[in-house]
Amino acid sequence: MDQADPHAELLRRVKEGDEQALAELFSFHRPRLWRIINFRLDSRLAGRVDADDILQEAYLAAVKRIRHYLDDSSHTFFVWLRLIASQTLIDVHRRHLGAQMRDASRDLSIHAQYAQATSMSIASQLLGNFTSPSQAAMRDEVASQLEQAIDSMEPIDREVLALRHFEELANSEVAEVLGIQQKAASIRYVRALKRLKDVLGDVPGFQDNKPI
Repeated sequence: MDQADPHAELLRRVKEGDEQALAELFSFHRPRLWRIINFRLDSRLAGRVDADDILQEAYLAAVKRIRHYLDDSSHTFFVWLRLIASQTLIDVHRRHLGAQMRDASRDLSIHAQYAQATSMSIASQLLGNFTSPSQAAMRDEVASQLEQAIDSMEPIDREVLALRHFEELANSEVAEVLGIQQKAASIRYVRALKRLKDVLGDVPGFQDNKPI
């Protein structure tokens, strides 16, 4: 375990089988995990699935799998929790969108589907800047153009952007999630941010909204 972690004492208690310590750690990280789930949740499930319910399911999964983390803690605790939450969200998507996902899998690989989902999540966040009635009317028309523009970015740059700008992970956490060096993650983020601004410049309506 990472002894530099400010929650090292709680982690020590978790190792000793203290489930209350695990609950405290999860509670501390809950706001960040909620933001991640809310960002990644498929827009088709809006109003049907609650992020808090997904987090409760993720917590129960963490309780069952904590021994795996303790036996091989190659990730920091938060990044491990994020992995659990992400896997739980995938399961939720499969349960609620099973037919649609199977149909999509006929034409797209799992990696392509994940990249497409990231583009949709970023586009959804950016479209939130269209708040006036006239802008809201543009959403459907702009959404497709926006997703295509984001799809033109390299997959890893899209993911770095999603992790840093929308999930609000630290650069060290982005590097850990993607398995790259921190310097590389930082360079990727700066490049991805510039690339996104460039592609948004070609999408009508974003020049004046300046979403990022």
